[in-house]
Amino acid sequence: MNALRRRAAAGSVAATLLAGLIAAGPAHAADAVVLSQGHTDAIDVRYTNGALGLWVNDDTVSPPVSRSVEDVTFQVLPGARTEVPDLEAFAFLGAPGTPIWMLPQVQEPSLLWPGWNTTGLASGTFRDDSVRLSLVGVDGPGAVTVFDTSSLGEPNIRFRSADGLPDRIDVPVHTHAHASWVFGATGRYTLTFRADATLADGTALSTGPVRYRFLVGDAVALSISGLADSYPPGRTVTLQAVRTPQGPDTGYRWYSRRPGADAFTEITGETGAAYRFTATEALSGTEYQVRLADGTTSAPVTLRVTTTPPPGGTSKSVTASIDPSAGALVLSVLPEDRAITLPPAALSPGGDAWETGGALRPVTVTDTRAGAPGWSVSGQVSGGFRTGDGASFGAQHLGWTPTVVSQGAEQGVQAGPVATPGGSGLGTGALLATAPAGQGRGTAKLDAQLRLSVPTETAAGTYTGTLTLTVI
Repeated sequence: MNALRRRAAAGSVAATLLAGLIAAGPAHAADAVVLSQGHTDAIDVRYTNGALGLWVNDDTVSPPVSRSVEDVTFQVLPGARTEVPDLEAFAFLGAPGTPIWMLPQVQEPSLLWPGWNTTGLASGTFRDDSVRLSLVGVDGPGAVTVFDTSSLGEPNIRFRSADGLPDRIDVPVHTHAHASWVFGATGRYTLTFRADATLADGTALSTGPVRYRFLVGDAVALSISGLADSYPPGRTVTLQAVRTPQGPDTGYRWYSRRPGADAFTEITGETGAAYRFTATEALSGTEYQVRLADGTTSAPVTLRVTTTPPPGGTSKSVTASIDPSAGALVLSVLPEDRAITLPPAALSPGGDAWETGGALRPVTVTDTRAGAPGWSVSGQVSGGFRTGDGASFGAQHLGWTPTVVSQGAEQGVQAGPVATPGGSGLGTGALLATAPAGQGRGTAKLDAQLRLSVPTETAAGTYTGTLTLTVI
């Protein structure tokens, strides 16, 4: 977990950055992904800290990573289409010649190969050394069947929605198994699984219902992520379009509908996968949608803006000042922005780095000085990052993409250039924003998207560094 803390310093803001990159045990990834080819333990049963849980062991990347079920969409590609064979033993799949979409029990490299896994469960932990897997619900355009075949080719049905659910199987610990997954039509499915077990001392455990998302065929789904339950005025809102299957980062159109309005109105100029804006009281209750050119539309999400003061009041910490008699240049942050949590690091798409990122969160610059001499804000991490036991990596691995969230009329504030991790990053002074001489008077809110990228051989641990923001 990464935490960013700012504290006052003469002429600067110091920030402590904690980077928990690799925990002991399996690596975990937090990004939403679509898995469509390669091996994965879709139902990976874990017993940790007294709780039973279901995870996804993603072996489509190297090294493998563990993912939360809610972060994964499993795609059954069009190439999985086949027909029910004219064999009596397979009549449970439908009439001969009926089209079906099947992920086979034996791996086909061009398709997804999902299975279930209990190899991480220790012998003697559970009664009878087994856990029970149940398919308790299927929501989708067709029937779902999971079956395997014997060495003689005889099918053995594991789960089948067409004749009623739930269906259950008992799985011994240390099992790694695959089966054929069959879907009766293209479209989007939700398969709800549950794992249950009884400890050796008689204590009953259950994961409860866990919903798995499957996409069969070429259908495209859109949704919006990143919206918090509520925002204080002035906070940056970042809405992220999630396209299933994945697509380009452009070609989106964002729409909003104010309370009482009859229809959504397009937001001019917003064509990227992310839409950022500042929360205001006037926007509370506004709905947002994202669409593709082919008409695919997400479900709307609703912004809530609250004016409830955060604990400790609403005063700002003044971290830089100039003689008040000649005006002042002030760099400040809100109390609730003094601690920032970034998601755990995950493998990069190319599998060659650990990466994480998130918002710096708003930094406010107010300039009331006579003569408008201009100003600039820069940031630097001095000394790199270290763990308590001495492991370290350089500050060049942290970069940012600055943005100007808001500014006064004719203030002329410009965002600094991208500082790319792996180059100089924030190891040397990197410009966050600048206002030229003759401009800059007023109040501007700045932000940046932080990006941390370190080599995969970086040792496990929580790393601490200090980011100093300076205004001159």
